[in-house]
Parts: sequence; structure tokens; C-alpha cells
Amino acid sequence: MSIPGVGAVTATSFVAAIEDPANFRNSRSVGAWVGLTTRRYQSGEVDYDGHISRRGDRHLRWLLYEAAAIILTRVSSESSLRTWGLGLRERIGFKRAAVAVARKLVVIMHAMLKTGEFFDPQAGART
Repeated sequence: MSIPGVGAVTATSFVAAIEDPANFRNSRSVGAWVGLTTRRYQSGEVDYDGHISRRGDRHLRWLLYEAAAIILTRVSSESSLRTWGLGLRERIGFKRAAVAVARKLVVIMHAMLKTGEFFDPQAGART
């Protein structure tokens, strides 16, 4: 992978867990499959999002969280993902921001695996 902060172990674990990128209809559903999306509780008039669902591969989720933490703390090259994560960290805190960056990282990695393209640091950047 050409994403800063994602090493050989994380990339290999991701590819091994996904197996075939065509198994998923869109890249956003991979985040739910790994367990990085919030659980939803609805009953009557009550409707709220809870903690992450923690479904899927626990080891992969841990590796993605670590990669997201590296992106937020140690990576010096600028990217739209890092800028978005740092802004989120200021509002909601480091751990929640790292989980959000990990989920977005899963979506990006799946799209890269599907199309065969390299990481574009400015993709999704606002003009």
C-alpha cells in the first residue's frame, strides 16, 4: 500500500481478510464488516448511535486503529485524510478520531484494492 502509516503487515492482513474486493457492493460496507461503524438503537421514539459494533476480524480492526493513530501522530506528509482526522481530534478527542480515521482508511484501502490505483493524498480535499 502506498498510504503513509500503513505498512506491510496491515496491508497483508487487510488483503487476506477481504479476499475478493468484489464481495462487497460498495467500499462503505467494508467499514461495517470490519466493525468500525456505530451500532444503532431504535425503539419507539428513541433513536441513537452507540459504540462501534466490533464485528469482524479483531486483529485487523486493531491494526487499522494503530495505522490511524500513526497517521494522526507521526506522519509528517500532509493528506486530506490526516487534515480531516486532526480537525476531528480537536472536536471529539483522539480515540474517537482514530476510530473514524480507521473506518475511512478501510474505505480508501478497499477502493484502492478494487481499482488498483495508488493513494492520492489530496483526494477528497475541499477546494
